[in-house]
Amino acid sequence: MKEFTIIDSFFTKQNCQRKDVILPIGDDCAITQVPAGQQLAITTDTLVSGVHFPQDSSPEAIAHKSLAVSLSDLAAMGAEPAWINLSLSMPTGDPDWLARFSATLLAQCEYYSVQLIGGDTVQGPLVITITAHGFVPEKQAITRKGGKPGDLLYVTGCVGDAGLGLAIALDKHQAAAGNASYLRKRLDFPTPRVLAGNNLRRIASACIDISDGLLVDLQHILQGSGVGALLQLEHLPLSAELLAEVGQQQAIDLALTSGDDYELLFSVPQEQVTNLERSMLQCNVPVTCIGQLTGQTGKIQLQWNKQAYQLQRRGYQHFALEESVE
Repeated sequence: MKEFTIIDSFFTKQNCQRKDVILPIGDDCAITQVPAGQQLAITTDTLVSGVHFPQDSSPEAIAHKSLAVSLSDLAAMGAEPAWINLSLSMPTGDPDWLARFSATLLAQCEYYSVQLIGGDTVQGPLVITITAHGFVPEKQAITRKGGKPGDLLYVTGCVGDAGLGLAIALDKHQAAAGNASYLRKRLDFPTPRVLAGNNLRRIASACIDISDGLLVDLQHILQGSGVGALLQLEHLPLSAELLAEVGQQQAIDLALTSGDDYELLFSVPQEQVTNLERSMLQCNVPVTCIGQLTGQTGKIQLQWNKQAYQLQRRGYQHFALEESVE
């Protein structure tokens, strides 16, 4: 299929038609309107076949994850998603693949009230790039720079599942059927914590989403805020499926070092804990306190029942972990 046929056939017909989109797909540029009192948050993520998702991933999984990782970035800033641009590189214009990919992508857009407003389609290796735009009230964006010593560290959901899901996808771990299905789904179909991120405005002092691994992403908060952290590993939220497959110690190491969980990691001043618990209950998102920020800049202390914990693995990273971890 040719480029413009692909665009017309699969990406122009959307159920989500936002009033703030003045000129949608079909011209050289889209034209949009940022509401009064709002600031625009923008993020771009590129997913490459064989690097960011297994080569045998279904079109549905690729579409879901491509959107989810960008919406997760917006969630970490407390932004409400509004629009996306899609750049799609693929070896061939396979109509069946495109139909499945676009149906999932546009269904997810409709679910999150997001409109696809433009992009590009080219022939090449399978690479998906999404730029997501979201609104955040003026001066209410959550950044990585607001954490203070004494703030409590929280994480949404469970961590470590996607890391084992990847091992299963690469045939590096043989799991029981039910556990394998759950863990692979956590890898392929992550849930961006959009509502939780919106609710964390005015509550969280700093926030990031867990894309590269809890320790790596925590270090970004520590660098931005000029603080350290003490993690109490007995409190890490680990799923029953993960524990059933690898046991506690390996599950902890996966939770600390493997990426792709797309949960939110954030700090909260102690006087805001009651507001946090009430807010997360309202949006039905489980959160767990896993430690506390300290005054030891850049230093991460790992403890298990108040005893020093030795990390067994670092996991795959694009760049080496540079911070001090004890």
